[in-house]
Amino acid sequence: MHGSGNLVRWLLANHLVDEITLLTYPVVIGQGTRLFPDAGPDTALELVDSRSTPKGVTIQVYRPTGRPQYATATPTASTT
Repeated sequence: MHGSGNLVRWLLANHLVDEITLLTYPVVIGQGTRLFPDAGPDTALELVDSRSTPKGVTIQVYRPTGRPQYATATPTASTT
């Protein structure tokens, strides 16, 4: 889907996305609309394909896999 970040965010929020293909261009713009919202539920993604073009564009294909599982931090011993 090209050109509608609002629609992409709505589809993700309503669990209506089967696959995400991200193209990353080797350019830093510094401004613009975020694809993913600042707030909201986290979504785990599984990388199913990755490749690059001769011009340096990387193409990644992901599938949503539900809520992510985060590792818990292990407390370290104090040396005081």
